[in-house]
Amino acid sequence: MGIQLDDDDLWDFISSGHEGAMTTLRNDGWPVTLPVWYVVRDRTVYLRTQPTTKKVARIAHDPRSSFLVSSGERWAELKAAVLTCRAVAVEDEALRAEVLGLFDDKYDAFRTPKSDMPTSSQKKYRGEPVVLRLEMVDAALSWDNNRLRKPAR
Repeated sequence: MGIQLDDDDLWDFISSGHEGAMTTLRNDGWPVTLPVWYVVRDRTVYLRTQPTTKKVARIAHDPRSSFLVSSGERWAELKAAVLTCRAVAVEDEALRAEVLGLFDDKYDAFRTPKSDMPTSSQKKYRGEPVVLRLEMVDAALSWDNNRLRKPAR
C-alpha cells in the first residue's frame, strides 16, 4: 500500500479539517501563504473573505493558488493534502448563500463576536463577504505517513 490517499480518503481528510493554508501570488510573483477557514461542497473547497483584503486583490491579478490541509505531530503521524488550483469568485447567489450557510454550520462556535473585536476589525468585517471556489487544475498531492508502519508479524 502506498502512502498517497485515494480520492475518498483525500476528500474525507480535507472535509474533516478545521484550518487550511492558502498560497496566492503577489504582483512580483512571490508567494504569500495564510491560514484560512474553509468548507467543502461536492469535493470542491470554498473560502470566504472580505472584498477589501489583499488576498482578493492578489487573486484578481493572478488566480493561481495552492491549498494545504495537514495534521499530525510525529513524523509517523504526518498526513497532508495539497491542491493546485485556480481561485474564482462565486457569482451565483444561490451557491453563495449555500456556502455561507456551510461556514455558519462549521465555524459559528469558533467566531469572535463582532462586539468583542476592536473597532478597526469591526469595520473590516462589515459587509458581504466574497466566496471563493478553488478549482483544481492538477491531481492532488497527498500522503499519510501512518501507512508506512511495518506490518505486524
